[in-house]
Amino acid sequence: MGRGKIVLKRIDDSMTRQVTFSKRKKGLLKKARELSILCDAEVGVIAFSSAGKLYDFASSRLDLFLIFPSLKVNLFYSMLNIFP
Repeated sequence: MGRGKIVLKRIDDSMTRQVTFSKRKKGLLKKARELSILCDAEVGVIAFSSAGKLYDFASSRLDLFLIFPSLKVNLFYSMLNIFP
């Protein structure tokens, strides 16, 4: 017996939404890491929380966000302009 389907819609309760984001973010970053290791692929993931905090993963040895921290800030403001 498998898991039941969930309806994809915005979670109204802010606490539940934050917990769900945290758990799914952890799973997403884990899958990205696994994909990069198993398939020797270059993988990058960027996620912003509802509070505007940035979470990222990059499989390459050259992590541009570590070399140029201002890229995170510029990317964040760029994303705000793209997604109103």
